[in-house]
Amino acid sequence: MIDFGKFYQQIACGPLAHWLETLPAQVATWQRDALHGQFKQWYNSLDNLPALVPDQLDLLHSVSAQSAEPLSDGQRKRIEQLLRTLMPWRKGPFSLYGIDIDTEWRSDLKWDRVLPHITPLAGRTILDVGCGSGYHLWRMVGAGAQLAVGIDPTQLFLCQFEAVRKLLGGDNRAHVLPLGIEQMPALNAFDTVFSMGVLYHRRSPLDHLWQLKDQLVKEGELVLETLVVEGDENTVLVPGERYAQMRNVYFIPSGPALKNWLEKCGFVDVKIADFSVTTVEEQRRTAWMETESLADFLDPDDATKTREGYPAPLRAVLVARKP
Repeated sequence: MIDFGKFYQQIACGPLAHWLETLPAQVATWQRDALHGQFKQWYNSLDNLPALVPDQLDLLHSVSAQSAEPLSDGQRKRIEQLLRTLMPWRKGPFSLYGIDIDTEWRSDLKWDRVLPHITPLAGRTILDVGCGSGYHLWRMVGAGAQLAVGIDPTQLFLCQFEAVRKLLGGDNRAHVLPLGIEQMPALNAFDTVFSMGVLYHRRSPLDHLWQLKDQLVKEGELVLETLVVEGDENTVLVPGERYAQMRNVYFIPSGPALKNWLEKCGFVDVKIADFSVTTVEEQRRTAWMETESLADFLDPDDATKTREGYPAPLRAVLVARKP
């Protein structure tokens, strides 16, 4: 079973210490009652991966690791086979000892859009909500974060993160916990909170913004990346049963409307930092994610629309401060 003990020790003497009043019991309940039917298979793959220590590690420009002595063909093939049992890989990419995990999302492109607009991460304690496989956590560490904590209830993503961590030498500057934001107490302890690709999946988006605010220290920074539509401060798309083939999309505001939502929740210095149309180069089917992807979700005759006739995915980055 995945051991969270090192994380508990790490936060025991800092601003996150009071999280230990609830977190260990939550994790114990998850370990006892909530395991996915395939978790044992995923964990066995994780357990069989070798613990490697890279001689060359780059988390600043990518997530890549190399050893001075290249792996044998047999070693590399065995590691790749184990990593493939953890498919589909959605967020990345990762380059590990000659194995290139070409994920569905080129998450490095999103990171390149976000990073220029935020407060430098050096020395900061960070929360990444809905972190997936943890790709951005490693990039946060590469940018100098003291501690990067991700939460995501999807157990496959947790196993993917732990697999990458094992191949990166067991680095303890980043952690993923199997929680949703609604399971977290108001910690008021993180210098920066990221919510990327989450808001449109929330039935109550303003509640989500309040939950994010409750995790920040005074003067802490929120980095919000989400789907938006074009329009003024009163424009909000409420899709029908599906949006781009996704069932759980509830509200897609315009950038100005989202800015108003943040201000209504008490954030200040709200800035719309970036708009970007999602392309089939950034989100696509790969050998590591073989099911449908963005090209299958767009109108085959008009790429500016989804199959349902809604505007094609447009994403915005907003940055705001908790006063």
